[in-house]
Amino acid sequence: MQSEVLYRPSYSIVKITLAANETMRAESGSMVGMSAGMSIETKMQGGLLKSLARSALGGESFFVNTFRASAAGGELLLAPSLPGDVFTLPLAGETYLVQSGSFLAASEGLETDTKWSGAKTFFGGEGLIMLRCSGSGTLVLSSFGAIHELELSNGQTFTVDTGHLVAFTEQIGFQLRTVGGMKSTIFGGEGLVVDLTGPGRILLQTRSQGAFLDWLLPRLPKQSSGNS
Repeated sequence: MQSEVLYRPSYSIVKITLAANETMRAESGSMVGMSAGMSIETKMQGGLLKSLARSALGGESFFVNTFRASAAGGELLLAPSLPGDVFTLPLAGETYLVQSGSFLAASEGLETDTKWSGAKTFFGGEGLIMLRCSGSGTLVLSSFGAIHELELSNGQTFTVDTGHLVAFTEQIGFQLRTVGGMKSTIFGGEGLVVDLTGPGRILLQTRSQGAFLDWLLPRLPKQSSGNS
């Protein structure tokens, strides 16, 4: 499998070239286009959620598509729903903890798991669910805005608003906490942060879906009570 990210960082897509009969799992609705002969299998898979759908509906599963190339190979174009960047992570026996709304696709050899013990620390906070992605292969992530990388040294701590969190390496220690009082946590603002302690790598997104919705929703036209 080969991948190339195009048009970054604002409206990125990823072009994936698959060898004969090679497969790629991708978030439902992420396909932009594909070459002839590519087959698609759709299955319900728990835990991999679209961020906006999770916020609006409170669901905990969605359909994931598995694309399989023909004997001649194939090409697949994928893109996230929101404007932003796409980032490919080649893993070789490594493990990343990924904010589920940032998951876009994974190649053969990678496992995504929501059952790991640390997940419960994040559940219930702003709808934040973390996936444990491990194995050997290519992990494709998306961001709202651009991706900003940080490398933490041993013992170094960095505090991140959870709305900007994309992924971090498993060896990083983390502690979720509230700031600004309970009202901020429930209704928006700087309510929920995570303290990340190195060593390891962090991927952040420069914009937050939650902050964008907090700005947008009050500005939407409201239906008059007299309308049917």
